[in-house]
Amino acid sequence: MMPRVKHILEYGALRGIGLAVRLLPYRGALCAGWIMAGSAHHIARFRVAEAKRRIREVLGAQTPAPEISRIAWASWRNLAFMAVDLLRMPALNRAFADAWVECEAVVTRLRQIRAETGRGAVLATLHMGSWELGGAACHLHGIPMFYVFAEQKNPLFNAYLNRLRTSSGPEAVARGSGTMKRVLRRLKAGQILAMPVDVRVPQPAVVVRFLGKTANVGSGMASFARQLEIPVVPAFCTRVGWARHRLHVHPSVWPDTTLGKQEDIARMTQTVFDLFDADIRARPGQWFWYNKRWILDPVR
Repeated sequence: MMPRVKHILEYGALRGIGLAVRLLPYRGALCAGWIMAGSAHHIARFRVAEAKRRIREVLGAQTPAPEISRIAWASWRNLAFMAVDLLRMPALNRAFADAWVECEAVVTRLRQIRAETGRGAVLATLHMGSWELGGAACHLHGIPMFYVFAEQKNPLFNAYLNRLRTSSGPEAVARGSGTMKRVLRRLKAGQILAMPVDVRVPQPAVVVRFLGKTANVGSGMASFARQLEIPVVPAFCTRVGWARHRLHVHPSVWPDTTLGKQEDIARMTQTVFDLFDADIRARPGQWFWYNKRWILDPVR
């Protein structure tokens, strides 16, 4: 698709912001992100109001209004900080990861799985903390990561975003014809599929209990694990203060071949979402409440 004038302007602005945050020291770049987040928070009133509605829906009407506002702002600010981390990816190295990202628990688990099975695993994640930085840090510690991406409407933005994500080592697989075969081939070779699972899928798939309601989510996470008899590793990233990061990992969820395929996929998926439900409730300000693909929206 040929880029339009709007695409070129968006791309130019993004490149300019990316250059600026890479020239600043890390804490200075986060400070700039905080200022931009504060300005945008007061402009995007509809998005903020919708996020507050979602927070109240999940945490309950008894949650005080100031607490809902605090969570909405923390989530918005965290998105800006995550964008800063993503834009700084070309400068990311092992020294930075060692200094700022605590990921030993996840890295150790994934190494054990690869050593014991000779295959990879599905790293199920949340849009929480600096989720892009978490996967990149694991790759810098010697874990071969990859992810599946969907094309953005702006082709220039899409190409730049994928260059940022892969600049620190993880590989990208475009979603489309033949994706399943490429993913399975990489998992068989011992690579780790990083997969955010906290989004709604529009077509009927797997229905889970989540955040007090039902959600329609993808079956890919459990389907890959079931087909190759590899585990799903539920993990997520949190921001500690402004600049430090910690990766958390739950017990691995393995397929149970004594069950039927669909029953096992439903069991694995529900197990992962039960864990993530508790994580979001414990750290609501770290989760992305502004996602356009809101997980609790009904299937159309």
